[in-house]
Amino acid sequence: MHGLLQTEEYARAVVRRGMKSASDADVERRVALRLERQRYLVAENAPEFHVVLDEAALRRPYGDRAVMRAQLQHLIDVSERPNVRLQVVPFSMGGHSGESGAFTILSFPESDLSDVVYLEQLTSALYLDKPEDVAQYEKALKELQHDSPGPAESRDLLRGLLQLS
Repeated sequence: MHGLLQTEEYARAVVRRGMKSASDADVERRVALRLERQRYLVAENAPEFHVVLDEAALRRPYGDRAVMRAQLQHLIDVSERPNVRLQVVPFSMGGHSGESGAFTILSFPESDLSDVVYLEQLTSALYLDKPEDVAQYEKALKELQHDSPGPAESRDLLRGLLQLS
């Protein structure tokens, strides 16, 4: 689940699971940073955010049932924002070009700045800026966007998962 889309409780569960030896203070600091970054999605002149989630991420529980229900509802709510386009790759699609791992493509309005691929890892992050690397990830994202149901159908899938939880 992309960090920009996580509820506070879901983020806390993710951080605790990934960093079992972290102190409570470190967990709370990481959660606070994640929530702070989310403010950009709802700010005036918010950037466009197009995300494609794998259904597996929606079904993998973090936290208890209430945390997962709140997370699904949050995704539905966020997906209705005008600057957010959320798509879900359903299990029925089978394998897809994003299965090698999560990635984010950062595009900038300034024409002199090239796109960058951001790969978040457990203890660090990697930024890819070689044109051939970025092109491969852009191709994979375009395929995911094209092959996945649109935002309305994806919202319906989220609503169905919410009813099952």
